[in-house]
Amino acid sequence: MRILVVEDDSVLREMLSRSLAEAGHRVDIASKLADAEQLWQYQPFDAILLDLNLPDGNALDGLRRARNRGDRTPVMVLTARNRTDERIAGLDAGADDYLGKPFELDEVEARLRALVRRAQGGTHIVEVGALRFDRVTARVFVNDAPLELPAREYEVLWELANPPGRVVSKRKLSDKLSNLDDALGDNALEAFISRLRRKLAGSGATIRTLRGLGYLLEPDAKQS
Repeated sequence: MRILVVEDDSVLREMLSRSLAEAGHRVDIASKLADAEQLWQYQPFDAILLDLNLPDGNALDGLRRARNRGDRTPVMVLTARNRTDERIAGLDAGADDYLGKPFELDEVEARLRALVRRAQGGTHIVEVGALRFDRVTARVFVNDAPLELPAREYEVLWELANPPGRVVSKRKLSDKLSNLDDALGDNALEAFISRLRRKLAGSGATIRTLRGLGYLLEPDAKQS
């Protein structure tokens, strides 16, 4: 997943971004509302962690603006403000979840997975041929045997499998898998796709290229 962490506390921001990155996610960070809103408008994210106590404005105002322009990215508010009325205000502004500080990092990640799963709809198990993708545990299996993938290959497969049969453009994959200072070019993306195809051989699933449109994950007709 690609996640935006909006937090002005540098220690907490670093701890969150490091923990999420170690779990295999792509993480962008912002310490101010203005920076967060600029990223939010032009970069697609799977989820956003939003602190309310920002130095240049009320984060809930930014959340309302995003919802008013039609943005439905799942948002989890992280804040020391844990009173019932403040939680209600956050949810009414468009937050999908609300977690008071202090919190456990494992719980943050588990809640993020649940938010994205609900946003995408459907079951947490995705199956194509003998390929099974468990969206809760973030694991991939072929014929019940674990398929170990490097982080970026896993992220490519995550995008294509949610849901399978959906065409995902090269631009979207590149945007999701790039850091702000490290754009993923077409050649690198094609290399990830090529390696994934080899690893999916015999699984009953394949990645098809639609010229000018992108890629999709589908059953392998040669094995049907």
